Amino acid sequence: MAKLLLGPLLRHVGERDATVWVETDTPCEAEVQAGAVSGHQRTFTVAGHYYALVALTGLEPGSSTPYVVRLDGDTVWPTSDSTFPPSRIRTVDPSRPIRLLFGSCREPPRVQRRGGPELAPDVLDAYATRMIGQDHERWPDLLLLVGDQIYADDTSPAIQEFIRTRRDIRRAPHAEVADFEEYTRLYYESWGEPTVRWLLSTLPSSMIFDDHDVRDDWNTSHAWRLDMQKTDWWEERITGALMSYWIYQHLGNLSPAGLAADELYAVVRGLPDAEAVLRAFAQAADREADGAKGAMWSYRRDFGPVRLLVIDSRCGRVLAEGRRSMISDREFDWVERQVADGGFEHLVVATSMPWLLPRALHDIESWNEALCAGSRGRVLARSAEWLRRAVDLEHWAAFRQSFDRLAGLFAQVGRGEHGVSAPATICVLSGDVHHTYVSEADYEMPLESRVYQITCSPINNTIPLLMRLVFHIGWSNTVERVTRFLDRWTRVPPPPIHWHHPSGPHFGNTLALLILDGRSARVRLERAVRTEASDEREASVDLALTEDLSLTEAPRVVA
Repeated sequence: MAKLLLGPLLRHVGERDATVWVETDTPCEAEVQAGAVSGHQRTFTVAGHYYALVALTGLEPGSSTPYVVRLDGDTVWPTSDSTFPPSRIRTVDPSRPIRLLFGSCREPPRVQRRGGPELAPDVLDAYATRMIGQDHERWPDLLLLVGDQIYADDTSPAIQEFIRTRRDIRRAPHAEVADFEEYTRLYYESWGEPTVRWLLSTLPSSMIFDDHDVRDDWNTSHAWRLDMQKTDWWEERITGALMSYWIYQHLGNLSPAGLAADELYAVVRGLPDAEAVLRAFAQAADREADGAKGAMWSYRRDFGPVRLLVIDSRCGRVLAEGRRSMISDREFDWVERQVADGGFEHLVVATSMPWLLPRALHDIESWNEALCAGSRGRVLARSAEWLRRAVDLEHWAAFRQSFDRLAGLFAQVGRGEHGVSAPATICVLSGDVHHTYVSEADYEMPLESRVYQITCSPINNTIPLLMRLVFHIGWSNTVERVTRFLDRWTRVPPPPIHWHHPSGPHFGNTLALLILDGRSARVRLERAVRTEASDEREASVDLALTEDLSLTEAPRVVA
């Protein structure tokens, strides 16, 4: 009898269609049945692992239907001993408010590292606990995970024990993961905990990677890539990383129609074992940073009047000398085409790296890019490269031309140049920086749209006290004036926009809920907390409201 190793994960859900992802322990026929609608898919094989992505079509818009998973005819989900509510497929109803839940940076659940600080509760665990007791009509329409779903460079004791059974960790990459097989174990650990497994089975999810899905500082600079390519272990590492990302995360971002049109997916499903094909694909995708044509991991989703664009700000970078950009011209052209019709009330852009940082930190990252490029000589360039890696100076501000181009695109959309009218809001959703804040962009010529950066991180991680102080100082008006003055010395032009922060910085394991209803928008920030035991109940995890902020009713700040 075939068994589920991982999943089911409810991935794409539209108005009439859905996909469900599973990993099994043997080749089999996977079936998902939701009411009168069912879908079937034979597993495909990669390096001795077996996967299926089952598509369902013909669902009713705005419906909420429990589903079951069968392998070779045997029901494997829900499990016979499950204490959770039935997993459901809730199709999109464009007439109701669209609720997008998002966050990033999740260490494995219930992992306590020796000698480290105790982690606060996993906010996914807390959110699942809420959903278990909540009417399913109030559940979000999407869980958007914007980076660091796994930590390949900071493994848990359990993963390290597994690695020791395969190789000598005294040799590089030591206790970090080395290949595809070790990557699969990270996903088992991250998604296999029962409460989070149920959450992922019933809440649709979309994903994009960030550096720790591969390695800290991944694609920070051309010099960093050259250093990695000199090692005898990096090629196998990046190959396993992108192979596993394609299987575990990227495929589920696609709609049934997108899957049907994907040539690589068709090839993989037709092979006895697609390891060699996926290895070649992953190696070609990695070479984009060196100026070659790579894969495009960015994608688009529409939720009625809400358009979601997810931009790859890691693998899609171009870092070859003289061509530094956050994404290639080809990919930026694609982004611009996705907003050309203007047929949306809200534009949501997800990118793992924040577009708007605390203003002083923005200037420092732009300085660093200029110094690394040699604006003040070779000696300072070498020091600046060391600093760039040491403190992660690699956000949109450190790709200044890309920052300006994105600001210009938002200005065009926000003036209504891409349609009958401008959207009510343009919201950039990001993570990475282990704290949470909301910033609003202030254009010299005010736009019809409100433009926001909403950063939410981490889901389950920590931040040192020193870094908390840095982020507080980064929002200081006094420090901002100092950094603006020093722009001249580093020969960095002033940014084309200003911005202020109506909320933050906030710390703790947090999720953000973006609620889009007609032309109105608001964001709720909630963090995980522990509840104390009492005579009536046991200690548990809960959610505490950090902020409930209207994005459309608040007064504008004039630049």
